[in-house]
Amino acid sequence: MPPLTPLAPLVLVHGHPFDHTMWNPQIDAFSATRRVITPDLRGYGTSRAALEAATPLSRFAQDIEELLDEAKVESCVLGGLSMGGQIVMECCDRFPERIRGVVLADTFPTPETPQGRLARNATADRLLAEGMRGYADEVLDKMVAPYADAGVKAHVHRMMTATDPRGAAAALRGRAQRPDYRPLLTRLTVPVLVVVGADDEFTPVSDAEAMHAALPDSTLHVIEHSAHMPNLERPAEFNKALADFLATRIDPAPEHP
Repeated sequence: MPPLTPLAPLVLVHGHPFDHTMWNPQIDAFSATRRVITPDLRGYGTSRAALEAATPLSRFAQDIEELLDEAKVESCVLGGLSMGGQIVMECCDRFPERIRGVVLADTFPTPETPQGRLARNATADRLLAEGMRGYADEVLDKMVAPYADAGVKAHVHRMMTATDPRGAAAALRGRAQRPDYRPLLTRLTVPVLVVVGADDEFTPVSDAEAMHAALPDSTLHVIEHSAHMPNLERPAEFNKALADFLATRIDPAPEHP
């Protein structure tokens, strides 16, 4: 019998203003069977990459490509949540040949609006002036549902308050320059899992449905009783959706003797 083909590595990109620990339930669930890579983005967590005034999504995507080179990962399943999902879309434009499947969680592909550019730059100014705590306190009950587990709330709040305001501000300014990824979605030929929390206010179910409709080959999974971070709020449901996607759309069928 020929040796089994290794399962595709799973690379997960965190959102703003978090770090790689937002993927802890997925690391626990999948690392026994496949390689799971969860980097800290430039300006977040333990990353020591140099910061500029703005970090565009293209810079984050370049960092992911360089990480794959360093880790000797030729191809992978690439997933991201919120800003991380937009970085994944940028990666699909930058190096599609290395991506075997995509996971887009609680994200959206539309370009920034003039009002959105003003708001993101104003928030960047605020974070630099005041730090992260006031912002974290205000948005916590939108990042995760008000009814979320207290431990999940504490984890999310801790990630936000631990983020370097300079990194968060640079990402906000870069994201304010966001292009339109909707044409890209129509060209993707790999399988895509679209996941969204049923009570997400930042990226509502309608955004996920629009992406699902635009993608040539996608599966939509709405996770009940969760908001913007279903991977943390409802990890069992999120992990099952991801496991089913990997098993049915990505992983090779077993070889028969």
